[in-house]
Amino acid sequence: MPKKPLENLTESMFYLLMAFMRGPACGTDAAAWVREKTGGRCRIGPATLYTILAKFEQEKYIEEIAVEGRKRTYRITGKGRIAYREELERLKRCVADAGSEPEGRSGYDG
Repeated sequence: MPKKPLENLTESMFYLLMAFMRGPACGTDAAAWVREKTGGRCRIGPATLYTILAKFEQEKYIEEIAVEGRKRTYRITGKGRIAYREELERLKRCVADAGSEPEGRSGYDG
C-alpha cells in the first residue's frame, strides 16, 4: 500500500508547520523562527525551505496570502493544522514508547 504524501513529517517540516501555527509568515521568517526556537539545532537552508514550502502548498497545508516583490506570505490551512496535530501526537507516542523501555534492556549489545 503506498504511503500518503507527507505521512510522516521530517523535523524541518514539523517545525515549519509549528511556525505557521503561530500566524502568517514568509518562508525566511518561518525558517528564522525555527532556528531560534531550536537554539540553532534545526537550520533550514534556502533549497530545503523552498522545497518544503512547495510541497506544503501542493498538499494544501499552507496557502499564499500576499506577495510583495519576491516575498511571499503564507498561512496554515485547516488541513495543515490537522497534519501538525497528527505529527505532534505521533511524536508524543514515540517519546512515550522510549520512556517505557527499561534502560539497558534494549536488546542491543553494541
